[in-house]
Amino acid sequence: MMNWDNFEFHNPSFLWLLLIVPLLAVWYFFVRKKDTAHLTISSVKSFGQKTSILPKLRFVLYVLRLLAISFIIIALARPRNVSISKKTKSNRGIDIVMAIDVSASMLAKDLKPNRLEALKTVATNFVNRRPNDRIGIVVYAGESFTQTPITSDKSIVKRTISEIKWGQLDGGTAIGMGLGSAVNRLKDSKAKSKVIILLTDGVNNSGFIDPKTATDLAKELNIKVYTIGIGTNGMADFPYSRDPRTGQLRFTKQQVEIDEDLLQHIANQTEGKYFRATNNTSLQSIYDEIDTLEKTKIEEFKYYNYQEKYRLLIFVALGLLVLEFIVKNTLFKSFI
Repeated sequence: MMNWDNFEFHNPSFLWLLLIVPLLAVWYFFVRKKDTAHLTISSVKSFGQKTSILPKLRFVLYVLRLLAISFIIIALARPRNVSISKKTKSNRGIDIVMAIDVSASMLAKDLKPNRLEALKTVATNFVNRRPNDRIGIVVYAGESFTQTPITSDKSIVKRTISEIKWGQLDGGTAIGMGLGSAVNRLKDSKAKSKVIILLTDGVNNSGFIDPKTATDLAKELNIKVYTIGIGTNGMADFPYSRDPRTGQLRFTKQQVEIDEDLLQHIANQTEGKYFRATNNTSLQSIYDEIDTLEKTKIEEFKYYNYQEKYRLLIFVALGLLVLEFIVKNTLFKSFI
C-alpha cells in the first residue's frame, strides 16, 4: 500500500519526460494515419462486404505503448516511501549543583512574595528545562548541608526545592561553607562539565570555610561557578522578630547589603559569571541566561528506511509491451 504522507521521487527531474507522451499522441493521430495503405477501385459491388470493428481499434496498440513509456519514465524518477526513525543521544552531560541561601534575610519582600519563594519558582522552571542533566541541591545559612545529592530524577529535585524553607539551619550566611559543600558534591563527578549556581543575598559572616579557599578548590576541579546576588538596590523589608501573640514575623526597613566583590571574585576565578537579581523578572532572566550558556550537546540520529516502488512500474510497463506484441500479432495481424 502506498503511504502518501511519506512518498517522494528520488529523481523527480525525469518526470519532465512525461511531456513527450502527449506529443507522441498528437504525432500518432495526425501524422501516423497517413501510413495506412489505400486501394482505389471503380466498384466494390462484386466483393462480399463484411464489416469489422478491429481496424478502428488499432489505436489501442499505440495507447498501450504510450502507457508503457509513461510507466518507464515514472520508474526512472524512483518513486518510494520513506520512513524516518529518530534517536537522540546526549554526549556531553552536565552536573549542576544549586547552592541556595536560606538565611532569614531570604524572607525579605523586595521580591514577591519574598526572595526565597521567588527563587523556588524560578529554580523549578530551570530544572524543567534541563532534562538531560543531573542536578543536586545544597542549602546553607550559618552552616550548610546537601539537601539532595546529584541525581537525574527531576521529580526528586523539584520536590526538594518546593520543601526548602527558612529555619532549617542556624542563623548567619556562610557563603564559604555553601560553596564548599557544592564543590564536595561535584569533586567525584565524571561529567564533562560541572557547574555550581551559588545564590546569596548577603555577606559571608559565619562558617569555618573561607569563600576564597572554596573558590580555589572549585577552580582546581574545573568547576564553573555562576554567582547570583539577590536583592533590590537600597532598602527592603527584612524580618527582625516574631509577634509574641500571633507568632507572625515582623518586618522593618533595612539596607540591602550584598558582597558583590566576593561574588564577582568567585565567578571570575572559576570562569563563571556574576549576576544581580533586583526583582522577579531579572531573577528569571538570569536563570534563562545560565540555561543558554550551559547547554547539553544533543546528537540526533536519523535512520531512513526506503521502500522502492519503481520495480512494480517496470513490470507493468513490460506487461503492456508484451500485451501490445501479442495483440498486434493475433487480433490485428490482418490489419497491420
